[in-house]
Amino acid sequence: MKRMKYLGIPVLLLIASAGFAQEKVVADKIAGIVGDKIILKSELATAIADMQRNNNGQEVKGVDECTILDNMLIQKALVLQAEKDSLPVSDEEVEAEVDQRIRYFINLYGGKDAFEQIAQRTVYQAKMDFMAPIREQRQAEAMRKKIVQDVTVTPTEVKEFFDKIPENKRIFYESEMQLSQIVIYPKASHDIEELAIADLNEYKKQVESGQRKFELLAQLYSDDPGTKDKGGAIELNRNDSKMWDPTFFTTAFRLKEGQVSPVIKSKYGYHIIQMVSRNGDDALVRHILKIPAITQPEVDEAVQRLDSVRHDIMAGAVDFGQAVVKFSEDENAKSTAGQVMGRNGTTFLTIPDLDKDMVLLLKNDSLKPGQISKPEQFTDERGKKGVRIVKLISRSEPHRENLRDDYDRIAQRALDQKRSQVLEKWFMAKIPTFYIMIDPEFQNCSNLTKWQVSSSTAGN
Repeated sequence: MKRMKYLGIPVLLLIASAGFAQEKVVADKIAGIVGDKIILKSELATAIADMQRNNNGQEVKGVDECTILDNMLIQKALVLQAEKDSLPVSDEEVEAEVDQRIRYFINLYGGKDAFEQIAQRTVYQAKMDFMAPIREQRQAEAMRKKIVQDVTVTPTEVKEFFDKIPENKRIFYESEMQLSQIVIYPKASHDIEELAIADLNEYKKQVESGQRKFELLAQLYSDDPGTKDKGGAIELNRNDSKMWDPTFFTTAFRLKEGQVSPVIKSKYGYHIIQMVSRNGDDALVRHILKIPAITQPEVDEAVQRLDSVRHDIMAGAVDFGQAVVKFSEDENAKSTAGQVMGRNGTTFLTIPDLDKDMVLLLKNDSLKPGQISKPEQFTDERGKKGVRIVKLISRSEPHRENLRDDYDRIAQRALDQKRSQVLEKWFMAKIPTFYIMIDPEFQNCSNLTKWQVSSSTAGN
């Protein structure tokens, strides 16, 4: 039997939501039905068009109407069973996912106005369009998790899985590292902070007197590289408070149109904010950020503090994890226990995952596994100066994967395969119990054979 190909929830979500960003140029026609769930031909067309658009107009390898329809049928079957089993999906989690998806497209298209122009509907209308497909996506994922929740793999199964991989097909890993860090950000002196506040108060005065435009001052003087060229413009939504510094966000939404805030302090520095326009929960603001300069005495003080922390760790007075919780000012430290995360979301890092200061710190294998670096100055992705100590947890040599060094990753792949087999077995048992209809246009799709067998006997 040919194994069922299940692309997974991210692709299903793309399929479910793709149509809103494209005009439906294909007349609606039923491509397939599972139970009372209908799939339209136009949904397949818009999904493929959206995938190609996101792939710079190029064809997406291995993804065509047959593949997409198969995945849509899979999702509909999962949803039907989730409804039968009364699996809970709350309105709150659906709305949160909708808001996240809308934010993604707004950022992708370069703002709310551009989004509404491309979507040919308002943000509110787009949110309403998203509600049903995202609820289905959540239901399908809940059902899939229920089906495979008790699936585990034993060490014997992991070895059997690995032994079946031809040696020349085993993954080759570059040198990888796992790192933890404790970060301190030096604080600017009081006098320099006062200068930044004075500058912002002067900008506020110039705007309110009509002497200069806020956006021009932002372009000239703001220390925020992300908004400087846009005149300090930021689009906010009242439901996105967790994404923003609380002081900045609260201050912005207290302003009336045209009003300029007093100087406020956020975790990034000092700001003044101007409310440009407001429409319900959406707001367009401008801001000017001033980051007080850090001088060498402040850096030296931070180095001394971290040197003392390092001494206590090496003396056994505190372990590294406890010191992360107590001393680190990295905003991600609590959720990662101080470990540095790579671009792929794992703790296994290659050289491209590291900032240039970290690369210099680790050059020539000067730091051995288990060792902690001396305090070193660095500059983060926002251009902010910091000081850190780094613990090298592990470092691997470039190698072809093996059970000794890569057991956890091999075990995860073995588990994924076993879950896929359990899911496939579940579908083979369930498909005959569903009413299935597939348009004859897709009769030559080999991956739809399992559905078409049921389709030919549906209702008998």
